[in-house]
Amino acid sequence: MNAATDTGTPPTGPSPQARRLIETLIEFPTVSRDSNLGLIEWARDYLARLGAVTRLTYDPEGRKANLFATLGEARKPGLILSGHTDVVPVDGQDWHTDPFRAVERDGRLYARGSADMKGFIGVALAQAPLVARALAEGTREAPVHYALSFDEEVGCLGVRHLIRDLAEQGITAAGCLVGEPTSMQPIVAHKGTHRFRCHVRGREAHSSYVTHGVNAIEYAARLIVFIRGIADRLAASEPRDAGFTVPYSTLSTGLVRGGIAANVVPKDCEFQFDLRTLPGTAAEQIYEEIRAQAAALAAEMRRIDPEAGVDVEWLSSTVGLNAAPGDPIVRWAQRLSGHATAGKVSYGTEAGLFQQMGVPSVICGPGDIAQAHRPDEYVSLAQLAECEAFLARALAAAVPA
Repeated sequence: MNAATDTGTPPTGPSPQARRLIETLIEFPTVSRDSNLGLIEWARDYLARLGAVTRLTYDPEGRKANLFATLGEARKPGLILSGHTDVVPVDGQDWHTDPFRAVERDGRLYARGSADMKGFIGVALAQAPLVARALAEGTREAPVHYALSFDEEVGCLGVRHLIRDLAEQGITAAGCLVGEPTSMQPIVAHKGTHRFRCHVRGREAHSSYVTHGVNAIEYAARLIVFIRGIADRLAASEPRDAGFTVPYSTLSTGLVRGGIAANVVPKDCEFQFDLRTLPGTAAEQIYEEIRAQAAALAAEMRRIDPEAGVDVEWLSSTVGLNAAPGDPIVRWAQRLSGHATAGKVSYGTEAGLFQQMGVPSVICGPGDIAQAHRPDEYVSLAQLAECEAFLARALAAAVPA
């Protein structure tokens, strides 16, 4: 541990052990489109050497895996330390350092994933030898579980395999701590995250004969404007939850592709949009409203070409987290983190899925989400030290029932 000095000054950075582990994790370039097996197998072997029972669950292609590792008796109630191993791409970003090698500057550790969220994972892994020793000496009875997932950044996909596996194995837990970057403030709620893709099929024609074609981009644009109209309605009239930075549900279109040339009526257009729902808001109702408008547009298109159409696909859905400020695990996290208040965030995490499984969950980790996904992502050394002290206290205290 990186203890305070004799003068009582708190440490300015993580312990050497934690620092080495964080740097090792960062050097695995686990961008979501690529494999994470190198990191997962390394973490598995590290924990297995300490006596952990480990289990991998793979994606359908076998290129990625989750790790669930347990120190102690798995059937007893214990704490899950949860983190995703994938990171977002660095393509086209203006980095001033190698994004996959940790660089310290001005009290910060710069690298892709330093905040989101290999800093937390490294600190959590650094506690594992202490947990193993306490279990061996008989001074600890409750197990500690490590849940490291893949493909969180593309819809919390990997952790669903892990959760299904735990349910099938009959493994339960007393609580789950998800170490997303929260500046070490406990977070009790996040919005639901829902992602959709729309494919508009038209008919090609020369742009001088527009009446002979069905312009897929223009029909896509009409549906995008309709979606924006729903977003404006939610912003104007949905009941507010002031705990969120954006206190209402949101819709936004983030990607559009279509056409081959300016003088060709485009045959195809595809776009993707994103819905973030407040706890209690029904995503299904909004989806059906959009599908109904898509069907109306498709009927109009088919008057010109019966092969034209609009397909709306629901790609992924991650339930929101909705813990109560008075829940025992929330009070536990507040007491151990030293934060008197708990917050809410608009971004999605895996915590809602663990809560849906029946595991009381809270989010608390080092770093600021504002630094995630950006060039020159960083986490402060002071935040890593704060996280290390918090986890040491958390693993020494019983998880509340």
